[in-house]
Amino acid sequence: MEKRTFLLRDGNVRQHVISTIQQLPANPTKPLQITIQEDTRSLAQNRMLWACLHDVSSQVIWYGRKMDSDSWKNVFSASLKKQETVPGIDGGFVVLGQSTSKMRVSEMRDLIELIHAFGAEHGVRFSDESARAHEWASRFGDAA
Repeated sequence: MEKRTFLLRDGNVRQHVISTIQQLPANPTKPLQITIQEDTRSLAQNRMLWACLHDVSSQVIWYGRKMDSDSWKNVFSASLKKQETVPGIDGGFVVLGQSTSKMRVSEMRDLIELIHAFGAEHGVRFSDESARAHEWASRFGDAA
């Protein structure tokens, strides 16, 4: 059976999903898995995220180091998820992380909010795209 994805936007879609589920075979030895989850982040959110990360990376020295946007992404996503570190094979530490591409819309909103809060504490002047990201995160709150 092929994977099917529905975006629940209105009552018509809801009824279509219900009808589709009712027509599925029930098999105790080969059960089907049905998952309901918030959509993952959009490409627009991803662009906003990278604009914010670029602004931080170009303006903040972190413990004597200038870090690139990708390194900042790791720092912020680790902070958001309260992630752990483990010793690396050849020394140093490795963050047990989560890819931002797998984040839900609300997680991406929280990540952008975290970056802006950090930036405010460290005097980052955000670009127009970064400001739009913050405005988006503030406007959508829990409704995103």
